[in-house]
Amino acid sequence: MRLDDALPKKGSTKRKRRVGRGIAAGQGASCGFGMRGQKSRSGRPTRPGFEGGQTPLYRRLPKLKHFPLVNQVEYTIINIDDLASLSANTEVTLESLMEAGIVTSNDGPLKVLGDGEVSVPLTVKASAFTASARAKIEAAKGTCELV
Repeated sequence: MRLDDALPKKGSTKRKRRVGRGIAAGQGASCGFGMRGQKSRSGRPTRPGFEGGQTPLYRRLPKLKHFPLVNQVEYTIINIDDLASLSANTEVTLESLMEAGIVTSNDGPLKVLGDGEVSVPLTVKASAFTASARAKIEAAKGTCELV
């Protein structure tokens, strides 16, 4: 096989449209663009993304990487390390932590994070646990309850 053998199949290619070469060529005078208007003028009629004056999609979307979460849940977070000072078999809730002064403000439901170590068994009632926090509480013979 040679380079000159590599041809498109017969009938698969169309001839180039020759516009503005008279009425006999099929695309004379206005070259298929109609008589007047923005799209009939020379040069590109509008830039890519132009929406007729409406604010285009690329300007309506946020500029940087991620869209904000619409119904984002804000948690009151606490680490396992902060629970280590509590006595054994204590029931830990957001209210009990606020009474003890470990948490100062209620920023939403309680979420327990797994930074630190706990050695006493606790009954922790929270809205969310990280996997490491759950493992550390259960390793200390405590229980985790989802509220």
